[in-house]
Amino acid sequence: MQKLSNIISQILDFIYTPFRRLVPQQIFRYAACGGGNMVLDWILYFVVYNFIVGHNLIYITLPNIYFLPSTLCLTPHIASLCIVFPITLFTGFWLNRNVTFKNSSLHSLSQLFRYFLVVMLNLAVNYFGLKLCVEVWQWYPTPSKMFITVITVFISFFCQKYFSFRR
Repeated sequence: MQKLSNIISQILDFIYTPFRRLVPQQIFRYAACGGGNMVLDWILYFVVYNFIVGHNLIYITLPNIYFLPSTLCLTPHIASLCIVFPITLFTGFWLNRNVTFKNSSLHSLSQLFRYFLVVMLNLAVNYFGLKLCVEVWQWYPTPSKMFITVITVFISFFCQKYFSFRR
């Protein structure tokens, strides 16, 4: 995995050359890694929503616990979010830890926990944003997801830089 992160870093450094005067290297790497993970997220969300979940409600039977309902119903756009989220959580963490913020002195488990907290904040923004865009404003789910992702990118960069992977 170290070799893969070195290859990705070298490719990004080569692409970065003409942008040296415009943007710091760390922001460029964050944008490239985050952009790649974002595109992966959008593609996976589109595929899951349209071909796996298939625009259907998803019913999940829960264990019989007295204060929980026995069946949980997820709308297709929220079910798709729940399926895609763990995949992009780990690809995003790996890219941030090994390419963007590789000089962080924090222990990797601390980084993962902090990264997870920031991602949970982003997940909440995604959840409520999708509810608002799809169910209230009646937008299509995939463009709604793209719109919300743009908002979470700004939140995420500052939280990751100053909280998850600080030096």
